[in-house]
Amino acid sequence: MLTNRIRNKRLLERIVSKEQAATWISHGMTIGFSGFTSSGDAKTMPEAIAERAKVMREPFNINVYTGASVSPAIDALLSAAGVVHKRLPFQSDPTMRSSINMGKVQYIDQHLSDTADQIRTLALPQVDIAIVEALCVTEEGYIVPTTSCGNTPIFIQNAKEIIVEINLAQPLSLEGLHDIYDPGMPGNRPPIPLIKADQRIGTTYIKTNPGKIRGIVITHCPDTPKNLIQPDEDTKAIASHLLAFLRQEMRKGTLPCPLPPLQSGVGSVANAVFHGFMQAEFTDLQIYSEVLQDSVFDLLDAGKVKSASGGALTLSAEKMEHVLANMDHYRDKVILRPQEMTNNPELIRRLGLIAINTALEVDVYGNVNSTHILGSKMMNGIGGAGDFTRNARISIFVTKSTARDGRISSIVPFASHVDHTEHDVAVVITENGVADLRGLAPRERALSLIYQCAHPVYREQLLSYFTEACQRGGHTPHVLEKALSWHSHYREYDTMLMTAPTDTVHEATPHSLLNQ
Repeated sequence: MLTNRIRNKRLLERIVSKEQAATWISHGMTIGFSGFTSSGDAKTMPEAIAERAKVMREPFNINVYTGASVSPAIDALLSAAGVVHKRLPFQSDPTMRSSINMGKVQYIDQHLSDTADQIRTLALPQVDIAIVEALCVTEEGYIVPTTSCGNTPIFIQNAKEIIVEINLAQPLSLEGLHDIYDPGMPGNRPPIPLIKADQRIGTTYIKTNPGKIRGIVITHCPDTPKNLIQPDEDTKAIASHLLAFLRQEMRKGTLPCPLPPLQSGVGSVANAVFHGFMQAEFTDLQIYSEVLQDSVFDLLDAGKVKSASGGALTLSAEKMEHVLANMDHYRDKVILRPQEMTNNPELIRRLGLIAINTALEVDVYGNVNSTHILGSKMMNGIGGAGDFTRNARISIFVTKSTARDGRISSIVPFASHVDHTEHDVAVVITENGVADLRGLAPRERALSLIYQCAHPVYREQLLSYFTEACQRGGHTPHVLEKALSWHSHYREYDTMLMTAPTDTVHEATPHSLLNQ
């Protein structure tokens, strides 16, 4: 079995226990872990590192680099052990999140397309040891990833040493799924020769010097499945509005048939919205995204999607079992790429993607907060949303109009933290409707968001704020002393609603607000 997985015979001599490999990790090191959304991440080495930290009498902490979010085996375990000094570029674990918000872990929130080049150009502390999950090692000593690519290629390229976790739970049928391409050093790189979403331009393995592989640890641990919530009435309504918008754009001739490649962000809302395509008339769809969730494979099985390119298989337990058991069926339709390719601005703009990402809150001018609760508490991170939003053909944000049982409005006077500015946000969709912000000036955007996207309970309150702001004037009117009053009110009273809901229509008309 091992000779099928470790095909370079000399490397068979480097099989070690996880405990022995953990002794190679020293205080102050920067460790690059494979993994992207709990897929293809290191499974046993983080546990061994955490156990070693418990018996260390001297200071022991490390910098942790990954592709994006990873399983609790890395983030929860290492942060709980107090091992992590600095973390980048994305996380979604509650334990790690708590450590970040308490200031125990220094977190660098990065666009996912940026990390590889920052390592490549020596802008970040360099990787001492790369700890990467692998399907197998080839005769040449090259490494074949498993269910994600993430930043694994740049970690392997940059690291002084490599520890490989050969995961026997990952089936060899995954081999051949990957497309590994190195764009080269900035300033001296040619155009990336990818012009179609389903095109392959690289290798199925990550090239490396086998001499850098210090040790190989054998594991048998499946990926941590994604807990995806089923579509509810609100997400179904959002999906319906999205489909209606796309149909309208096709009728106007601004979108072709079939549609340009689609991108969808991570999470239950994005997965549920994507699932709306199941009942729609759209066919021959192509996906060029950072993650491939359950809905993508449902659409593949239904014949709606003809190709899907992503950086990771981010699946529920049931869907993962189905996909891995039927990999031969998906082999010519699915491609896994490094995140500097899935999220590459050059490719996003060239392919003309329709990007669909999730917002925490949107202010009346279209600025989007996708990372911070009430402006200061980190939720997950910006991830790839900025890569796609800034460069897509159409940048769409979806969100439910309220949260916390209606006590929080997702449409607010002023975003408490801005990840995506009004200049990059084209369309906002909630269960209430679609605000197409393209070609609109700030006051026009405000009225569109208030009337089309805000929850009716908060609409009067938003109009009251906007009317007062317009009376003060300005290109982008604000009442500065009240701009974040909704968030302050929530902190004090556990609701953003400042007055009892009313059914009355605000006296100011859209026309009068535009011309004040």
